[in-house]
Amino acid sequence: MTIVDAGDEQVHVVETGRPGAAPPLLLTSGLGSAWFDWQPSVELLNAGHRVIAFDRPGLGLSPAGKAPPSLRREIRLLADLARWAGPPVVLLAHSMAGFHVEALARVHPELVAGMVLVDPSYERRLACPSFRIAAAATGATRAAGHLLNVTRAARLLGPLGRRIVMRFTSRRDEPVDGEVVRSVYGRGTVLGTVLAEELAYREMAADLEALRGRLPFPPIPLVVLTALGDASDPEDAQKWVEDHARLAAMSPRGEHVILPDTLHMVQLDRPDAVADAVARVLQEAA
Repeated sequence: MTIVDAGDEQVHVVETGRPGAAPPLLLTSGLGSAWFDWQPSVELLNAGHRVIAFDRPGLGLSPAGKAPPSLRREIRLLADLARWAGPPVVLLAHSMAGFHVEALARVHPELVAGMVLVDPSYERRLACPSFRIAAAATGATRAAGHLLNVTRAARLLGPLGRRIVMRFTSRRDEPVDGEVVRSVYGRGTVLGTVLAEELAYREMAADLEALRGRLPFPPIPLVVLTALGDASDPEDAQKWVEDHARLAAMSPRGEHVILPDTLHMVQLDRPDAVADAVARVLQEAA
């Protein structure tokens, strides 16, 4: 297990693939997810690339975070990891992590060679809150995690919650052994961090919206993958497509790919689509 100091935090990092291959691929997961959610995609990318997946503070096998989740913290964290990997990097981000990598590209464009957004989160016109719930609730979320550990309730509730989420977001089995899943989601620290990220979600979306008004998105190669397999309402599906088209249009070198029958965990169910997107970004970057 490798622990790296980044952004005044410590994070668990898994590095695979071809040593020294440039640009490195830096993978960041959605809300509450772990490094192994990228495993099927990593297996396709390993042959020709240096691949770095990590767990945000408190998630996966990373130690508990010192600071609560926030867009500012995630920018610092990603910037330090990119410098550690050897910039510029190609960023792959799933779901909520799309907020983080877009913000990094706007604040530190010199660190980013290209980007793949995997069914990314998108929120419209959220105003920055005057009161930060996530920061105010830090003590409560940490206490909840500690209580779940002490009572051993985390060992039951965490894996159960994971199974329920996966039932609606993926059509495949877990990418790693069940004991690995239980060792991660049976930790009270992880469950407390998931709650903290839930509380910080709208705050990060609003902060990103404000950042969009101040700093441009760089003209880097960008691919946005849209999963529609879990959109039962045609109007919701159309809105999701339009939102992701806006993200792809951030860059003049942006591309939008729609996956009609794929669920939210694209990197698990359609690793081929992720690998194809990386190939297009690297070809365009070259």
